[in-house]
Amino acid sequence: MSQQIIEAYQRIKDHINKTPVMTSRTLNKLVSAQIYVKCENFQRIGAFKARGAFNAIQLLIDDSNPAGVITHSSGNHAQAVALASHELGIQALIVMPENAPVVKKEATKEYGATIIECGNQPGDRVAKTEEIVQKYGYPLIHPYNDYKIIHGAGTAAYELLTEVGKLDYVLAPVGGGGLLSGTSLCVKSLYPESIVLGVEPLNANDAYLSFMDGGKIFPSVNPNTIADGLRTSLGDITFKTIKENVNDIITVSELEILSSMKFLWERMKVVVEPSGAVPLAGLFKLANEKSNYSIKDKKIGLIISGGNIDLTDFFEILTQKLGKKV
Repeated sequence: MSQQIIEAYQRIKDHINKTPVMTSRTLNKLVSAQIYVKCENFQRIGAFKARGAFNAIQLLIDDSNPAGVITHSSGNHAQAVALASHELGIQALIVMPENAPVVKKEATKEYGATIIECGNQPGDRVAKTEEIVQKYGYPLIHPYNDYKIIHGAGTAAYELLTEVGKLDYVLAPVGGGGLLSGTSLCVKSLYPESIVLGVEPLNANDAYLSFMDGGKIFPSVNPNTIADGLRTSLGDITFKTIKENVNDIITVSELEILSSMKFLWERMKVVVEPSGAVPLAGLFKLANEKSNYSIKDKKIGLIISGGNIDLTDFFEILTQKLGKKV
């Protein structure tokens, strides 16, 4: 395995949760395989992003001890950088789109970060971030296109494989590619014959198109998906890593994502956001459709990336039924 992933784990283990690996007899029966669900929705800030943030910021402090850091994110990475910066004693400036989920903005503020809003178009956050970097001079922590972030993200797969051993397949969601890159580096270095699959929303299939082409990165253009954490494009580092270590990328529909999210909530009692349900949607697709991959009787790991979801509407409906406010 990439030695950097082991070093990252040793660096961050006292700051993160060792998240549970769950199983479900119902799920195993449905897909005729043994499934291990790595629940990063139980990670600090509710997503795997805490792993990369603590690794990156600690390395920056060790190297140059900056007064602060800057990043851009629609939510989970923002919260992670805010939390890690607070605990490690530096300032965090976070560029967030105006339409980022309210629950994620509020959590980011609660961790002590300063939020700077930008437009909602794909290039807006990068443009605003460059402006803020010029103004403050703090180092940029990219949400995914950074080896420090990738190696931190890979510690989720390291924990999974340490606990359950060799897996025939490992499925992880892909947006910008940080989690899939770290997962693939870890899995392939420990078990080169294991199959690593990225799963992506069909409505935001830029990583799939890039992977199929193999030569260039297709940008994410106005992706209309409920999986808000997977709307970003690959970076040059994640694209290279994925090409070298991932076997394939498959796409799933919005209905398949929603159905998988419903299964996790109802049958496994696990609150997962749409992005986190994407790997399960990919698993159901492999089990129910003709594909190049036979999963029957295989051992399969799913990396459930996060569980941050705005439940305001849900509780407002219940409140209305009660006829009073809570």
